[in-house]
Amino acid sequence: MTTTDWTSWHDAYSRPGSGLGDRLVSVRAQIDRFLETTAPAPVRVVSACAGDGRDLLGVLAERADAARVTARLVELDADLVAAARSAAAALPAHVEVVQADASRSDAYAGAVPADLVLLCGIFGNISDADVRVTIRAVAQLCAPRATVVWTRHRGEPDLTPSIRAWFADAGFEEIGFTAGEGATWSVGAHRLVAEPQRLQRDQAWFTFVR
Repeated sequence: MTTTDWTSWHDAYSRPGSGLGDRLVSVRAQIDRFLETTAPAPVRVVSACAGDGRDLLGVLAERADAARVTARLVELDADLVAAARSAAAALPAHVEVVQADASRSDAYAGAVPADLVLLCGIFGNISDADVRVTIRAVAQLCAPRATVVWTRHRGEPDLTPSIRAWFADAGFEEIGFTAGEGATWSVGAHRLVAEPQRLQRDQAWFTFVR
C-alpha cells in the first residue's frame, strides 16, 4: 500500500526545478498533437491514475473543439478526484471522473475502446514486472490505431529502453519519445498497429510501491 500524499505530490508541478512542469508540457503537447491529427472526428479518451486531470483538461481548456471529446479519468485519491471534477465541469467536453483503482480492469468498463490512453505518472511507481504486465494489457483499452502516451523517469537503472521494446512486442509503433535535457523525465507515445484486445474483467495489472 502506497503512503505517498499524492495531493501534495502534485504541488511539484508548479514548483520550479521539479521537472514535473516540463514533463507536463511534453505530455500536453502529445495530447494536443493527437487532437490535431484526429480533428474533427469525435474521440474517446481514458486516463489511468489521472490525478487532478491537469494534462488532458489543461489541453481541452485551450481548444475550441473540446466538445468532441468524451473521456473517463480514473483516480483513487478523493481530493484529486474533486479537483478534476471541478475543472471538468467548466469544459464543454464530456468528462467523467471516476474514483476507483486504476490498476483494476473493471475501472474502464463502459469507457473503452478508447482512441487515446494516458498512462502518466504510473511506470515510475510500480515494479518493472508490473510495467511489462500493464503494457501487455493496454491493448484491451484501445480502439484500432489508438495512441498511448506514457511517462517514466530515466534514473538508473533506466527502464525506458525496455519499455519502448515492450510496447513494440505488444503490437505498438513508436510515434514519439521526449527526454528532458538535463533532467530524468521522459514522455513516450505509441500507436497500436496490432489488433485491439477485448477488455478482460476482474484483472489487476499493477500495484503502486510508493
